[in-house]
Amino acid sequence: MDPEFELGHPVFDADNHYYEALDAFTRHLPAGMGPRCVQWATIEGKQYHVVGGKVSRAVANATFNPISKPGCLSEYFRGNPNNVDVLALLKDSEPIRDEYLNPVARTKVLDDQGLAGCFMYPTLGMLYEEILKDDPEAVGITFRAFNRWLAEDWGFDHEGRIVNAPYLTLTDVDWAVEELEWALTQGARLIVMRPAAPTTLLGRKNPFDEMFDPFWARVNEAGITVVVHAGDSGPSSNGYAVDGFAANFKGGGFRPSLKNFHIEQAVHEYLLSMTLANHFTKFPNLRVASVENGAEFLPDLFRKLRSTAKKMPGYYAEDPVDIFRRHVWVNPFWEDDLVTVVEHMGADRVIFGSDWPHIEALPHPLDYLPETKPLSDDDRRLVLHDNAIELATLRAL
Repeated sequence: MDPEFELGHPVFDADNHYYEALDAFTRHLPAGMGPRCVQWATIEGKQYHVVGGKVSRAVANATFNPISKPGCLSEYFRGNPNNVDVLALLKDSEPIRDEYLNPVARTKVLDDQGLAGCFMYPTLGMLYEEILKDDPEAVGITFRAFNRWLAEDWGFDHEGRIVNAPYLTLTDVDWAVEELEWALTQGARLIVMRPAAPTTLLGRKNPFDEMFDPFWARVNEAGITVVVHAGDSGPSSNGYAVDGFAANFKGGGFRPSLKNFHIEQAVHEYLLSMTLANHFTKFPNLRVASVENGAEFLPDLFRKLRSTAKKMPGYYAEDPVDIFRRHVWVNPFWEDDLVTVVEHMGADRVIFGSDWPHIEALPHPLDYLPETKPLSDDDRRLVLHDNAIELATLRAL
């Protein structure tokens, strides 16, 4: 943090994570469902999650103990000016910290970090729907159990400072409506989903198909914000890279591939499809926050929307980019150019998120403050605080 840069307002971090407890997926799992859902296995002395009968290697250590240090790859994501050794940084691990596992310890860390509060999302929880997608019933059972663990260990609103989002999926629309109703009764202020077309018993479907209207209608009525967060959304590399959510390691080395851009591809297709379907016109109280997906997709998305509007005059009631900006909030990657993102979206539609304590995070969330210097005081407050507070408040019809 720049010691010469003083704020006259609090900061709310819209992208934080917990690391799941060892029994996060199994504590509330119905007896006998482990083989179809999630269970533990020890392989060559190391513990792995077995998800839907498949050993998951999506993360190097699913127990998170030990765990790489927060923001250890921040220099790499800044463009790697000093040619850091990525593998060496990842191997510099430490025992898991209390603040990754419980809200009381995390609140103390928020104080130390100078944060008023944060939104929190799953780590492994953002990865497992894709692995389970061919068994939609197992997806629902798994995440119902997961959400009960989350409510039990963290709650959905801890002292107004830690806002946790239950995970929702559209693999079964009736399940989604039931789980949303339960989450609302538990005080949920956000829900989180992956930007992907769900696989249902009828096959893979557009999430904005009318078959899912009962869910979206209830979201619209409740006025709860839908966070679409980066995760394993299953984009295909079409043969240019090996598919599956894992780092690009080969023979102990690290190399780039098409998979580096899958996060942006997934959210681009999701939000573009949402707008092309006139979904926001059908559900005018809908608010969507794109988190940890970056913002580089915006210019191309806007170009495609306006191109469609020209080719199909009258399809949209107004400029589709204006519709998009009214309903969507964007959390840029912290290494993105903030001024450009604000120019695209407007300051009232941009939210700050550090991704702490993940390896891609800022080591200290307020390290982001210098990026906001070019903004006016009013715009800075919107980005760093007010927009997040608005999104965490249920909005009446």
